Amino acid sequence: MIDPLNLPVSLLVRDARVLVRRATRDDLEAIIRLLSDDPISAGRGDVANEDDEAAYAAALDRIIHDPGNELLVAVNLAGAVVATLQLTVIPGMVRRGSTRLLVEAVRVASTERSSGIGSALMRWVVEQAAIELETSLVQLTSDAARADAHRFYRRLGFVDSHVGFKFYVMLPGPAT
Repeated sequence: MIDPLNLPVSLLVRDARVLVRRATRDDLEAIIRLLSDDPISAGRGDVANEDDEAAYAAALDRIIHDPGNELLVAVNLAGAVVATLQLTVIPGMVRRGSTRLLVEAVRVASTERSSGIGSALMRWVVEQAAIELETSLVQLTSDAARADAHRFYRRLGFVDSHVGFKFYVMLPGPAT
C-alpha cells in the first residue's frame, strides 16, 4: 500500500464521475475481465479462464501486501469496475537518487474507451506522483503493437524516450 495516496478519490470524467480506490479480492473477477477484454493481453494468455483464477488471486494478494505497490480500480456510478491500473514506487540510484513511479497494466473497459476515463486516471497519477509521492518521474511501458495507446500517452505529455528489452524466464513447473 502506497501510504500517501488519498484514496478513494472521485474523478470527474466529462459529465460523470468515477471513484478510484484500492482493488480488493472482491474486484478480482472484474479485473480479470478487463485484462481479457484487451486483444493483446488475451493473446498473451489473459483469457479469463477459470483455471487461472488462483494465479490471479495470488498475484492480487502479493500486490495488496507489497507496500511499494497499488492495484487500483475505477468504478462508475452504477458500481461497475470500468478501469484498472497498477502503480509501483521504485527508489533508485540514477538521477541523483530519485524515485520513480511505474504505471503498469492500464486497462479501460472496451465499452468505456474514449470516454475520458483513461485521461482522468493518468492526469491523477501524474498529480499524485508530483504532490503526494514525491517521485520525479512517471514511467510506463506499452506493447509496440499498441499504436492507439502510444498516441494517447503522447497526447498526455509522455515521451517515448527509451527502448525496452525483455527476457522471458522459464519457470520450473509440474512435469507434463
